[in-house]
Amino acid sequence: MSYVDIEVEDIGAVRRIWHNRPAMRNAESQNLLDELDDALVQAGDDHAVRVVILGGRGEHFSAGHDLKESREKRNNLTVEERYRYEQKRYLDYCLRLRDVPKPVIAQVQGACIGGAFMVANMCDLIVASDDAYFADPVVHSVGASAVEVLIHPWVLGERKAKEFLYTGEKIGAEEALRWGMVNRVVPRAELEAATLTLAERIAQAPLFALTITKRSINRSVDIMGQRNAILAHFDTHELSHFTEAFKSTRPASREEAVAKGRTAVA
Repeated sequence: MSYVDIEVEDIGAVRRIWHNRPAMRNAESQNLLDELDDALVQAGDDHAVRVVILGGRGEHFSAGHDLKESREKRNNLTVEERYRYEQKRYLDYCLRLRDVPKPVIAQVQGACIGGAFMVANMCDLIVASDDAYFADPVVHSVGASAVEVLIHPWVLGERKAKEFLYTGEKIGAEEALRWGMVNRVVPRAELEAATLTLAERIAQAPLFALTITKRSINRSVDIMGQRNAILAHFDTHELSHFTEAFKSTRPASREEAVAKGRTAVA
């Protein structure tokens, strides 16, 4: 498959997949998500690949869902149509990312907002630049119940996840490191090299050992309820789209949505 909105490169046993819409702050359009899912499946199936890096070209990892495209193409979906679309491209794609049978490292700089927050946090590790920031402002900006995949309490803890979602405020890389959501923080100029160095270190281990170790750790948190909690929240999130609060809070235009989001994470 040839790609338009992502870029793929191999560096030895490491495959780096880039969000590649820098002019749009790497907003995750339908096509980008479809391409990303395809590339991740291929990386999982390729025995020459031992570690995957997921990054973003340009100034930002990703500003999240493509709000302009959503307004233009999916503004009047039925309940059933919205559910099917979001189940496939948000819930199912994220769970498949989580289950890629080899380590996946998110390489994050600049903005990592909303849908991008859940994508980055479904990766096994996060290396962030010192200017990276994370936000999920949708409770305030559109009256929805967080983004579709509620990974937040699992990566931030209950108290911090509640503060993060209740306020809609952003957290910087250093704070995310203190809370255990981010593994390493490095200067922006060193992000690409530092992430690759970590990936190459991991890739020295036998692939089968990496695969079964990842599977065991994922199963451990699933025994604690992670997957079922994520599935339960998805239905809650979908319900929130049809509340009076959502109807009254939802911005009337793409420009207003962007402005509200930026105000929330300022």
